[in-house]
Amino acid sequence: MFVDAIEKVSGFTRPIHTITRKYGDNTVIPGAATLFFVNEFGQAITCKHVAALVVGADKINQNYKVFKKEEDVLTGKKNKYNRKLRELQAKFKYNVGKIIQVKNNFVNCIDKMTGFEIMLHPTEDVAIIKFNGFDKLCYSNYATFLKDSSLVKQGKCLCRLGYPFPEFTNFKYNEKIDDIEWTNEGKESTPRFPIDGMITRQLVNKDGIIHGIEISTPGLRGQSGAPLFDENAIVYGMQSQTHHLHLGFDIKDKEIREGSKIKKVSNHPFLHLGNCVHVDIIKSFLKQHSIKFYENS
Repeated sequence: MFVDAIEKVSGFTRPIHTITRKYGDNTVIPGAATLFFVNEFGQAITCKHVAALVVGADKINQNYKVFKKEEDVLTGKKNKYNRKLRELQAKFKYNVGKIIQVKNNFVNCIDKMTGFEIMLHPTEDVAIIKFNGFDKLCYSNYATFLKDSSLVKQGKCLCRLGYPFPEFTNFKYNEKIDDIEWTNEGKESTPRFPIDGMITRQLVNKDGIIHGIEISTPGLRGQSGAPLFDENAIVYGMQSQTHHLHLGFDIKDKEIREGSKIKKVSNHPFLHLGNCVHVDIIKSFLKQHSIKFYENS
């Protein structure tokens, strides 16, 4: 049903690769999110919560550099040194598990850039990214949005395309300089992953405005910012988050047989539903910032 549409949508949908490191651990953690382009000018959209992490990366990294600079000049015997270190950790609010480094990579979007601009929606989970200083686009087409939103109805089957299972390995922890970094070795790509579902409900915000589309299947981690589209590749919205509805079919200490043994199990089932930003919200935000976009006829 979505074979041809996925091929078309993949032309303008791209991953954002992220590597992070937490305090007290040198392990590099890979992650991914999604963006998609809306025109031929290097302008794309993604979720606000994704864009905020991109914007916040520099502050996180600079904060750690300052911490390391102050840590490197700590002196004193073991007990005194440890006390000073604890005070420094408290000053920077560092404890085990706190994210201290973040690096992002926009994959196959443009050939180069001098920078980018990000515009965050004040209330909805959508953001615009404008790439600057490129010579060549690395995407082949751009989104076509649904013109008539009255066609957003219960029972309509739609699809999302994103990058929920990161497989890239082109990164490492550089022990000499205590930093995480991208490398020219390892796997650079992550496979795209589609997931379909049915429109179950339209979502209304506190002002009574329809701002979201609920889908019968979850949006997967890494698909935030993924386009929501029909069998003709027309975009209806953008994957934002997943809600978990308690079904009430709870089971407690139910006896089951596992091989030759009887064991007790408990289960609290939930229905996982994808929430997508509505196409009208996206188009309105693009118009507000004079971003060119396309609609179906």
